Amino acid sequence: MGTPNKEIELDIDIQPTPNPNALKFILNLPVKNTGNSTYKSPTECGENHLALELFKVRGVDQLHFFENVIAVTKFSYEDWDSVEKNVIAVLKEHMPNHDPNYSEPNPEADRRSALSPELQKIEALLDKTIRPGLQGDGGDIQALTYVDNILMVKYQGACGTCPSSTTGTLEAIKAILRDELNPEIEVYIAPEF
Repeated sequence: MGTPNKEIELDIDIQPTPNPNALKFILNLPVKNTGNSTYKSPTECGENHLALELFKVRGVDQLHFFENVIAVTKFSYEDWDSVEKNVIAVLKEHMPNHDPNYSEPNPEADRRSALSPELQKIEALLDKTIRPGLQGDGGDIQALTYVDNILMVKYQGACGTCPSSTTGTLEAIKAILRDELNPEIEVYIAPEF
């Protein structure tokens, strides 16, 4: 385990995302040193005490931890004024004891290792082209299935409820994959169950 951030004063920069219901809280301290974590409920937080505390803020719907960024997605009926103020209060109180090396299973590595060679190639293309932009906006994407030129994807974090994820972003993904992989590929968002 790493060392919590007890000695450094916390600075927080807040930036919008393309999703009007998500903001990026960019910290001067790491929140996740390796990989990323997306939480859709408090029961998914595992050892991440900071995430659990953030879910106690009224209006918080989802969290996405990546490097020094926490993307917070709120329910659309909540206003940002109170959510933002309360998220900042939680960060100031709990970041000093947060360990960015928190232990959690790495289901993404397990998932990727079990993918077909075609899906692994698609994931590698997404890593190189689309994923950095999505992660910069507080989200991510997973390629789920690829059958008969049809790719099913799932958005994570702020991308999951972003209006542009079903239009511009999806078209960009399709264009890149058609150019680099298969000119006949179709890309669809998998339904949530």
